[in-house]
Amino acid sequence: MNLDFSAIKESKNLLAFSAGIDSTALFFLLLKENIDFDIAIVNYNTREESIEELQYAKDLAKKYKKNIFYKEVKLKSESNFEKIARDIRHKFFKEIIREHLYNTLITAHQLNDKLEWFLMQLSKGAGLIELIGLKEIEDTGLYRVHKPLLNTSKDELKDFLEENNIKYFIDQSNYDEKYKRNYFRHNFSDRFLNEYKEGVKNSFDYLQKDINSLNISSGTLVKISELEIFKNLKDDNLNIRVIDLSVKRRGTLLSYAQRKEIIKQKKITISNKICISIEKDFIWISPKSNKIMDKKFKESCRINKVPKNIRAYIKEKEINLKDLMF
Repeated sequence: MNLDFSAIKESKNLLAFSAGIDSTALFFLLLKENIDFDIAIVNYNTREESIEELQYAKDLAKKYKKNIFYKEVKLKSESNFEKIARDIRHKFFKEIIREHLYNTLITAHQLNDKLEWFLMQLSKGAGLIELIGLKEIEDTGLYRVHKPLLNTSKDELKDFLEENNIKYFIDQSNYDEKYKRNYFRHNFSDRFLNEYKEGVKNSFDYLQKDINSLNISSGTLVKISELEIFKNLKDDNLNIRVIDLSVKRRGTLLSYAQRKEIIKQKKITISNKICISIEKDFIWISPKSNKIMDKKFKESCRINKVPKNIRAYIKEKEINLKDLMF
C-alpha cells in the first residue's frame, strides 16, 4: 500500500479506533510510518464482543505507549441507532480534542466506504459535491479530519493484517441489512469493487479534480463563535453548496428534501438545531438558540438587518453587532 501520511507528520493526532479491520490496520500502518498519535474508542455495549474490543484497544495503547480515551454507553439496537451512535461518538471526540488540544482526528474510512456513500447519495438525489462526500482532509474549524485510507480497499487492509498476523475483530452487526449502509455494501459496493477497483479509484480521482476546478467560493465574510456569514452568490445551486459545506462542518448532512426546502423558504431551522437565512446579499448560519431577547436588542438587530432566526444566538453569545458590519 502506498499511503501518504505527510499531512499529519507534525500534528498532534487522535485516531478514532474500533478494533475492526479498518482502524486496526490504520493503527499499525501509522506505527510503521512513525506517526505520533493517541486513540479514542466508544463501547456501545450492544454486543458481547465489545468488551473484548475495548480491552484490545487498552492492550494496544499500553504496549505501544499511546494515550487512550474511552467512553462506555448503553444503547439499544433501534431504527436510529446509527445516528445516535454517530452523534455520541462525534461529541466524545470533540470533547477530547478540545480538552487535550489535538490538531487532527484520523479516521479509517476506506474505498469501500467511499463507494458505499456515493451509491447511497445517488439513491437519494444528490449533486456532485454530495456524491463525493468523503474527502481526505476536511477542516471543521476546531480541528482537521484526515482519512488517509480512501484510496485503499477493505480487502487490501485485511490482507495487510493477515500477512502480519495482527489480531482484529469483526462486528457482526455489519452484516445486518436492516441498516441501509449494510444493504448497499453487501449488494452493490463490495461486489462492484471486487471487479472494478482500479477504475473506481481513477474515477473518484477525476471527480475530485472536477470539483476542485469548479472553485466554488465558500469563504466566510464573518465567523464569530459558530455564527457564519457568507456572500449570497445569486445562484441557488452555488448557495446550497456553500450552505451544505457549512452545515457538514457542524456534523449535519443535508438531505435532498432539506436542500429543496432551504431554497424554497430562505429562512429555516434544520434538524431543530441549525438556523439558516438567505438574505438579499448574504447567507447567515448559526446554531439555534432560545435566548430571551429584549425589545431594545430586537430593534438594534432590525436596524442592522440581522435575520430574525439568527438574533437569539447573537444575544446568547453576546456578539457585538458592530462586528457584523462589512
